[in-house]
Amino acid sequence: MNDTQISIDYNILRPAETVGMIERDAVASFLHTHLDEFGDEKADIAKAIDYALNAGVTPGGFVVTAKDNGKIVGAVVMNKTGMKGYIPEYILVYIAMHRDYRGHGIGKKLMQQAIKNADGDIALHVEPNNPAKFLYEKLGFTNKYLEMRLKK
Repeated sequence: MNDTQISIDYNILRPAETVGMIERDAVASFLHTHLDEFGDEKADIAKAIDYALNAGVTPGGFVVTAKDNGKIVGAVVMNKTGMKGYIPEYILVYIAMHRDYRGHGIGKKLMQQAIKNADGDIALHVEPNNPAKFLYEKLGFTNKYLEMRLKK
């Protein structure tokens, strides 16, 4: 793919906007396909999107999409935590790029849009072997803690 053929539109979806089920399902399907080995079940991805876009029921958040001629080629899901200070205000739950669009700087611009639209600190989880880790570090993310979880 030639970079001159790419024309990307970045869209911010927020709770106050009416986001149809078709768009929600399109983002969930895109993420499920393109998260590769770092992904979750489509139903869990849809729950994170619902959390981000469901005004009044949850703290909310937003979704950022990158589209090329109306086709989703990248997406970010940001959830508000309802906290401030000791817990960042946002958690980046999902980010993915279409395989054919990787390496063109679109993922970086997608992250920059997400950072710009978050009105507080952001946390994210990244596997040590995920190539996106280097992008996050370039954008200023640091590794302050080792995350541990207890599953019940």
